Amino acid sequence: MIKLGDYNTLKIVKRVDFGMYLDGGDDGEILLPTRYVPEGAKVGQKIEVFLYLDQDEKLIATTLHPLAKVGEFAWLECAWTNEYGAFLNWGLMKDLFCPFREQKQRMVKGQRYYVYIMEDEKTHRLMATAKVERYQKHSGYERALDFSEELLRYLQENGGHCDLGDKSDAEEIAERFKVSKKVYKKAVGDLYRRRLITISDNGIDLV
Repeated sequence: MIKLGDYNTLKIVKRVDFGMYLDGGDDGEILLPTRYVPEGAKVGQKIEVFLYLDQDEKLIATTLHPLAKVGEFAWLECAWTNEYGAFLNWGLMKDLFCPFREQKQRMVKGQRYYVYIMEDEKTHRLMATAKVERYQKHSGYERALDFSEELLRYLQENGGHCDLGDKSDAEEIAERFKVSKKVYKKAVGDLYRRRLITISDNGIDLV
C-alpha cells in the first residue's frame, strides 16, 4: 500500500518517452517524469520516490525531497494566494494548499508560516494547516516554535520592532504575549538563528 505525501520504494515496470512508470499496487502505475528519473535507472529496479498529487489530482512520483512530508511541521513561504486560500512553497513543482479555514490569519505572499502537513480526510488531497496546536504535544521547544510565528507576526504588524528583550521583566512579557519569559527567549533565539531579526539593548528588530 502506497503512502501519499511520503517516501515509497517502488519498482520500475516500464519506460516511456516521458518518463518511467512505477508499480503502485492497487493504485495502478504511477508516473515518474523524465526530469526526475535517476541516471542509469532500469526496468525491474526499485527506487525511492515521494508521492503527491499533480495539477490534475493524479498520483505522481518525484525524486525531489520536499521541505516536509505528511505528519511533519515546517516553516513554509507563501508563494501566492487566491479566493480559496494560500499556496505554500514546499520544494515541489506543485505548491501546497492551505485553505482559509486552516489559517490563523490571512496569509500574505512572501511571508513564512509554521504549518503542519496533512492529508484531508474528505478529499484525500495534501494540504497544510497553520492551526498546529491540535497536532503538537507542546513540549517547551514546540511551544516556543509556535510562539515564534506569533512574535514574527507582531513584528510585521508593529513596524518591525519590539521593545522587549532578554532582560525585560517576565511579568511584562506575560502581560503582552501571554507566554513565559523562557518561551519568549526561545522564540527570539529561533528567529535570530533564522536571521529574521537582530537583537539590541532596545529590543528586537526585523532584518
